[in-house]
Amino acid sequence: MERSSGILLHITSLPGKYGIGTMGREAHEFVDFLVASGQKLWQILPLGHTGYGDSPYQCFSAFAGNPLIIDLEKLVELNLLKPGDLPDETDFPIHETDYGQVFRYKYRLLEKAHEAFGRKGSTDLKKHYDTFVAANRLWLDDYSLFMALKGHHDGKPWPLWSKQIRLRKPEAIERYRLHLAKEIGFYCFLQFLFYHQWLELKSYANLNNIKIIGDLPLYVALDSADAWANPENFDFDKNMKPRSIAGVPPDYFSETGQLWGNPIYDWKYLKEHNFSWWVERIKANFLLYDILRIDHFRGLAAYWSIPYGEKTAIKGKWIDAPGREMLQTVYDQLGQMPIIAENLGVITPDVEEMREAFGMPGMKILQFAFDSGEDNEFIPHTYDKNSVVYTGTHDNNTTLGWYRESSEQDRQNLHDYFCFDEDDPAWSFIRLAWSTVSDFAIAPMQDILRLEAEARMNFPGKAAGYWKWRYPSDMLTARHAEDLKKLTKIYGRL
Repeated sequence: MERSSGILLHITSLPGKYGIGTMGREAHEFVDFLVASGQKLWQILPLGHTGYGDSPYQCFSAFAGNPLIIDLEKLVELNLLKPGDLPDETDFPIHETDYGQVFRYKYRLLEKAHEAFGRKGSTDLKKHYDTFVAANRLWLDDYSLFMALKGHHDGKPWPLWSKQIRLRKPEAIERYRLHLAKEIGFYCFLQFLFYHQWLELKSYANLNNIKIIGDLPLYVALDSADAWANPENFDFDKNMKPRSIAGVPPDYFSETGQLWGNPIYDWKYLKEHNFSWWVERIKANFLLYDILRIDHFRGLAAYWSIPYGEKTAIKGKWIDAPGREMLQTVYDQLGQMPIIAENLGVITPDVEEMREAFGMPGMKILQFAFDSGEDNEFIPHTYDKNSVVYTGTHDNNTTLGWYRESSEQDRQNLHDYFCFDEDDPAWSFIRLAWSTVSDFAIAPMQDILRLEAEARMNFPGKAAGYWKWRYPSDMLTARHAEDLKKLTKIYGRL
């Protein structure tokens, strides 16, 4: 890790014409902004195929990408759509994503592109498609069938499907593969487009000396191809019903804890099979990203197991996990890889020992540093170089929103600690983050733009209404780049 800095911004939050950020022109222009502002890191949220609630941490697959961020104008360039097919951009909100609206218009056009691909797709494009399908059969076959089956069952989660296919009886699998062949091909095609566009964007970033920090959720969603196709990896009974589900105990964000609902891993089974699923998953992530952040890293040391059916996370219990053995197996098979550990929340000595054993940097959050109501482990003078400092994350309020809601004591802590500018709280935090000894310093785009609480990306424990924020194209200016580059140079991150 060289001393550097960057911006946290998910793809969906990019500006653009059609209701959601994509991997198209605006994404490439954002890379240009990173270069102009002297940044070297672009951190994003998980790129997975999102489901109900639109959370990138609850996806239909640990391997598949989100079709909603496919850029339609690039499909016009491939002659799979016509310019007249694209919707009127004035029909879409600017500041947030209406996922339902985007889904309805986009899938109609993606289906049209799939039909055109079959009729008149170029020979080279079809060769690339065939190569992609052959190279990704490990996960693509199950994912595409899973998504086709969801459509066949009117979008219902797989635990509500008919028994034969829910339990993956071989005769049912064979029958549905034949019956849903067209739909299966459609979902394979979507993943081909996603990977084609993403790897092109990543290459553009890398050629401009920008590294992508990706995010790996520790758990997969219950309603996912991973849980349905590989039930042996999870704590399910013989009818594929969860015995326990994931979450965290009461914490900073929630008095009753967070009930995530994800299935718990059967770590004994995974260990007996040399953690092969985890090896393949991390290998696939390093195709997409240069650096990987493991979300809820502490769950690899011990996880909060909640009996299935509980309404809150209060009645869970901690159970040890063989995460250290899993990570060692991954490193042995894949080599040394740059991984950031999300070590926030209830962190015990064994979590830090595991992180330090692999040399992984941990996370430091400045918004936590001045909270007078908490035991403080985030005050900047305690940082070490092998860390990543954030003004805040996607789970926090914006820094300006946080400051508006902070107590008088917290505000006094700010003034006592450093030269804090009350007229520019967000930039004060960015300056402080950039000045620390942490090798990486990162700020969410909302703080670069000095935005209020309404620009918050997520609120942990609240199931709906988030993940929608976007910024309009005229909001980010050359002045932002100049100011950020100056700061980056002053603190030796250029």
